[in-house]
Amino acid sequence: MGPALSGLLLMPCSSVRGDIPWKVKDHHRTMTESGKPILYSYFRSSCSWRVRIALALKGIDYEIMPIHLTKDGGQQFSKEFQALNPMKQVPALKIDGVTIGQSLAIIEYLEETRPTPPLLPQDPKKRASVRMISDLIAAGIQPLQNLSVLKEMGQENQLPWAQKAIINGFDALERVLQSTAGKYCVGDQVSMADLCLAPQVANAERFKVDLTPYPTISRINKTLLALEAFRVSHPCRQPDTPAELRA
Repeated sequence: MGPALSGLLLMPCSSVRGDIPWKVKDHHRTMTESGKPILYSYFRSSCSWRVRIALALKGIDYEIMPIHLTKDGGQQFSKEFQALNPMKQVPALKIDGVTIGQSLAIIEYLEETRPTPPLLPQDPKKRASVRMISDLIAAGIQPLQNLSVLKEMGQENQLPWAQKAIINGFDALERVLQSTAGKYCVGDQVSMADLCLAPQVANAERFKVDLTPYPTISRINKTLLALEAFRVSHPCRQPDTPAELRA
C-alpha cells in the first residue's frame, strides 16, 4: 500500500462518549450459544457504521466480529465469512437465523422486524425521500470513493478522485436537503437517510473535502453526532479501532 492510500486510512476523531452496545465476538462461541445477532464490521467502514447506528437506535444488543485490513489495504476474510457473504464485503448481520449483507437491506430488515423507533416515515412521500437520499449516498457517492476503487488508481490520482466523487455527490445532496430537511434529513425524525449522511460526512473529512459550501449537510451532521446512538457506534469506539485513533 502506497503512502497516498496509507494516509487515507486515518480519520480525524473527536471525543465521543456513551455506553457501547456490542461485545467482541468470541471465535469459540456460536450465535446459538450467545443468542445475540453477530455483526461483521470494520471500524472505518461507513457502510458498517450505518448498521451500527441502526442497532444502537433500536436498542439491539449484539456481538461484533471485526474484519481486519491487510498491509495492502485489502480485507482479511475467513472461509466462514466468505461462505456467509460471497461478495466479501462488510457489513453482514447474522440475525433471526439468516445472514443479510448490504447495509440498506439490513436496515430495512431491522425496520420491518423491529419497527421501534421507526427509521422510515409513515408518509409515503417522506418515505420515498428517505430512500432517495439513502440511495444517493449509498449508491451514488460512497462506492466511487471506496478504498477498493482507489487501490486501482495511481497514488497521485487517489485523493483527487475521491474528492471529486464526494463533491459531485454533495453538490446534489445539499440541494435535495434544502427541500426535505427539518432538524434531520427528512423532517424532524431521525431516519435511514441520516444513518447514511453522518458516515459519508466522516468520509468527506477524511478525504479533506471543504464542507463550507454545504451548510445544510454540516448542520444536520453536527446535530446527529450529538445523539447517543451515533456516538457509541462511531469508528473511534470500535473493538478494531487502532489505539492512535481511539477517542
